[in-house]
Amino acid sequence: MIRIWLAGLLRRRGGRLLGVAAGVATAVALLAALGGFLGATRATMTAQSVRGVVVDWQVQAAGGADVRQVLTTVRHTSGTRAALPVGYAATSGLSATAGGTSQTTGPGAVLGVPAGYRATFPGEIRVLAGRGDGVLLAQQTAANLHAAPGTKVAVGRAGLPPVTVRVDGVVDLPHADSLFQKVGAPAQSQPTAPPDNVVLLPPSRWHAAFDALARTRPGLVHDQIHARRSHALPPDPAVAYTAVTGSAHHLDLRLAGAGVVGDNLGAVLDAARSDALYAQMLFLFLGVPGAVLAGGLTAAVAGVGAARRRREQSLLRTRGAATGQLLTLAAVEAGVVAVVGAAVGLGAAALLGRTAFGRAGTFSAGWALAALAVGVLIAGGTVLLPARRDIKAVTVVAGRAAVERRRVARTAWWVLAFGLLAGALVVFRITSRTNYALVLAPEGTPTLSVDYWAFAGPALLWTGGALLAWLLMDVALRRGRPVLARLLRPATGPLSGTVAASLSRQRGTVLRAVVLLALAIAFAASTAVFNSTYRQQAGVDAVLTNGADVTVTESPGSTGGAADVARVAALPGVRSVEPLQHRFAYVGPDLQDLYGVRPSTVVGAGRLQDAYFSGGTARQLMDRLQRQPDGLLVSAETANDFQLYPGDQLRLRLQDNRTHRLRSVAFRFVGVVKEFPTAPKDSFLVANASYVARSTGSGAVGTLLVDTGGSGQRAVAHQARSVLGPTAQVTDLPSARTVTGSSLTAVDLGGLTRVELGFALVIGAAAGGLVLALGLTERRRTLALASVLGARRRQLSGFVWSEAGLVAVAGAAGGVLLGWSLSEVLVKVLSGVFDPPPASLAVPWGYLGALAAAVAAALALAAWAAVRHARRPPLTELREL
Repeated sequence: MIRIWLAGLLRRRGGRLLGVAAGVATAVALLAALGGFLGATRATMTAQSVRGVVVDWQVQAAGGADVRQVLTTVRHTSGTRAALPVGYAATSGLSATAGGTSQTTGPGAVLGVPAGYRATFPGEIRVLAGRGDGVLLAQQTAANLHAAPGTKVAVGRAGLPPVTVRVDGVVDLPHADSLFQKVGAPAQSQPTAPPDNVVLLPPSRWHAAFDALARTRPGLVHDQIHARRSHALPPDPAVAYTAVTGSAHHLDLRLAGAGVVGDNLGAVLDAARSDALYAQMLFLFLGVPGAVLAGGLTAAVAGVGAARRRREQSLLRTRGAATGQLLTLAAVEAGVVAVVGAAVGLGAAALLGRTAFGRAGTFSAGWALAALAVGVLIAGGTVLLPARRDIKAVTVVAGRAAVERRRVARTAWWVLAFGLLAGALVVFRITSRTNYALVLAPEGTPTLSVDYWAFAGPALLWTGGALLAWLLMDVALRRGRPVLARLLRPATGPLSGTVAASLSRQRGTVLRAVVLLALAIAFAASTAVFNSTYRQQAGVDAVLTNGADVTVTESPGSTGGAADVARVAALPGVRSVEPLQHRFAYVGPDLQDLYGVRPSTVVGAGRLQDAYFSGGTARQLMDRLQRQPDGLLVSAETANDFQLYPGDQLRLRLQDNRTHRLRSVAFRFVGVVKEFPTAPKDSFLVANASYVARSTGSGAVGTLLVDTGGSGQRAVAHQARSVLGPTAQVTDLPSARTVTGSSLTAVDLGGLTRVELGFALVIGAAAGGLVLALGLTERRRTLALASVLGARRRQLSGFVWSEAGLVAVAGAAGGVLLGWSLSEVLVKVLSGVFDPPPASLAVPWGYLGALAAAVAAALALAAWAAVRHARRPPLTELREL
């Protein structure tokens, strides 16, 4: 019996079975492919994070400890690949004579760097001029002293005579922040600013110069052991973080107070593990709704033939089939659907993972089993459970009815729908508060916490929106038959009333098609908008950090600003150059960065967004600086710390270039700036450059923002380095995007976007076209009877196209509204992904146009196929039914 039943299903209902299996395959493929993305993302985050660390451990020896013993302990720690001692000493100042003039700097640091350090820790020291060994000056120090290879420099020592050395080379220290961090400080992931003046000496000369200082002033001299560790770590950043910090704690235990471990490797993995958790949140927020929608689509496809299945079951029950036999037949059907759908889904996911994410995108056995389980649940829930419910609840007579009587929705359903939407609004308001964070990562703790209540907002909105769309469409089809008949009259003529009555009487298929189409459009639109906004803000973050396509940072004390502007502007590929003054000013006792800008041009050159400012748009606040030269924009932190209000007068102390002393300059507080290109995150000031120049007697430029039109940044940066020489620091946007981005924003989400949006297109087309096609197939009897009663071909075509148009218009309207709402909620809930937060959503009109075209094409294809069937001889059609 089972064999006969299965053969009959495949022969007579093969299309419907394939449709249900396709829905299962879609859900399985989406979950498995996103599992591959999650694994690939975690592995990429770990590899990228550790790749940027040059010195993995900085072990600072305690005062009076045996440095050689500490070095031996570090070298014999499991996982250590290399370890070298480095001496640190404070200098009271440096002086040099070059070109007939003498220059003197303030305090700085002198490092004792052993031979082979550059080879052991590549990237820590970059040679700009001269040799790479011997006595080396940092780039900024060389600029301050006007020194070059061969210049003699006097190194001051507190309470001791200075030591004179001859410079062998000028170098750049790209990782100076971590190199000069305070080892053992509570917030090690936020190092203090490195010293402006740095000298590097060979160990012998360093000991000769500072061993005596260590005896008299031990607080000014200390030793560190720099270690390179194995980077063979687990792919999950959280697991890698646990392993790395465990090794560091083990070394602390072995040192027994002789040293303190500065775990740079653990610090970057600490940030990466929270980003990995955000990636997991992206999977849950963006992937799971797609799988649920695929399950709903499968249920709709299976539900289209529910009336036919009930009639078949009634016939079998009339002929003596037992309940157990009917359930067995339904289980066989569900099993076929689950096996075929799961096999196709896993195969598609494997292909997508390799194509979109490379080898790392292969999903694990765990993800495969999880996806298979979801496929089995969908197959059982859409085929087996409805069959069991019908067997238990539907009588033989009711099951043989050709038209199902639909119940009117109760008031409780309306209350539930509006309650769900109200709950979504409450959660949205909570997640929109200042300082809200979905992922909480307490500094230095091994565990992270997630605010899982945030899932309630999108879930409630999704569910409430679907239920409200169902109820509204149900009311429209029940109560709006006269209006619907008038709207359909141009297409169906005298049959408009009959068509409206048929749609109202058998509205179940229409309701399923409309709601599924609305949910599919909402899923595709919200996913597309979120991904587009994510890409937009990743670019904004890079521009904010770097400043422009190419940024030139002049050395302190440079006077060639105007000339450098002209030289850089003349380079091929440069569209414009915007000069910025970069000074330092005392706000009370605090020393803060001060940026002097040209208000008329800085908005466009710096790509300033309105979200960067408070109290007005970017253009409005710059216009205030233009009209009021003594106006001052202060950071939000400064405004809060000093209780400032618009119109307050501030007196800042700036260095006067004429007297080389600090002088008090009056400013007027006119607004708050939260972000500014190249500025620090916390405290800074923005003022009118012409007013700063008049007040200080110097119009020296500190930074050049170079606009290349978005292309050729690396080539322009290379030319700028050649023209300006080693004293100017030149950075380009592509390099800044890789170096300064977090491990999450630097991960390429292009593969995830293609997979998600590809599935969204498929689901959207299927939700409209497939469900409509199957529903129209179920109406073949109605169309055939109408033809027998005298309906012309044009009227039958109008019947079909009217239903297709109704599904398209209602589904698109609901999908657009729900998609816009979901986009707003997703961006707010996942605000931790964006830095800075977006001023507005980025709408990918091209993709949305492709989505609309795909849905319209699917609906049109389904309607065309139904019209072809409707034009067949009615008696032939009735005999086949």
